[in-house]
Amino acid sequence: MASTIEINDAVFCSSHKQEVCKDCDNDSREENDAFFGFDPIDRDALHVPSVRQNEHNDYVCEKHGSAGCSQCFNWKKQLTRLRMAAKKAGK
Repeated sequence: MASTIEINDAVFCSSHKQEVCKDCDNDSREENDAFFGFDPIDRDALHVPSVRQNEHNDYVCEKHGSAGCSQCFNWKKQLTRLRMAAKKAGK
């Protein structure tokens, strides 16, 4: 299994910070769906904005400089949108 990291409760590959990464053979969609209270479905992957680690090793969004950035790291809201799009597309 690929090495993973957690950014504001969601899991991504550690090398590329992608929820689905072919290079790392990582697909964290099912784990993230379950954590946020959703049944797993075939959907597009979450997108991680530009991030860096701060002195406490927390991931911080580059845009706002916040580790708990509710705009950039609102995974549940993003998941809801991705799931609605997948259902519309018939996935």
